[in-house]
Amino acid sequence: MCAQPIAAAPAVPDTSAVAAAMAVAERYFTPAFLNHSVRSYVWGAMYAQAHGIDRDDELFCVAALLHDIALSPVFDSHTVPFEVAGGEVARVFGTAAGWPAARTDRVAQIIVLHMRDDVAADVDPESHLLQVATSWDVVGRWQEEFPPDARTATLHRYPRLGFGAQFLAGFEDQAGRKPGSAAAASIAGDLAGRIAVHPLDARPTGPALS
Repeated sequence: MCAQPIAAAPAVPDTSAVAAAMAVAERYFTPAFLNHSVRSYVWGAMYAQAHGIDRDDELFCVAALLHDIALSPVFDSHTVPFEVAGGEVARVFGTAAGWPAARTDRVAQIIVLHMRDDVAADVDPESHLLQVATSWDVVGRWQEEFPPDARTATLHRYPRLGFGAQFLAGFEDQAGRKPGSAAAASIAGDLAGRIAVHPLDARPTGPALS
């Protein structure tokens, strides 16, 4: 359980790189995917605060905002898994933002690893946080970490807007074209069933992200 439950949705870091990543997300994502991307940062920041996990907050936020960028048709790859393609888009983004090569490598790595086996917080805090946040937001894993007041505050600010159905359609498309991918493994592992019973879809939502 959370050591320090949080009711308010944390604000994204106030940096030029985060502002630019948000602008990219707003341009290329549907409203449902945009809110999912912001929620991924929010959930991860809540979890990190509750568990005292030190992280590079700007790096984590940019990774959270861009982790699904290759599910957008404009950046979809027909040759590599979406998380690999998305990591490369984020690498280009980081380069354009003036980040050093090691930092662009890290943002790409975080995005790739969010679809891989669990990474421990003491090994790679940013990847761990993105894994926790996205698995909670997509399939309801880690729900014991996010108490009702935190859920209500976050969903009021960033409602789901039919996210589950859109996400499932995107993964089904990826699985059909890339049968060896992590997305295909998720479909085979009953992603549809887990999305259908997601606890976040059982409560009312508020206005769309402005």
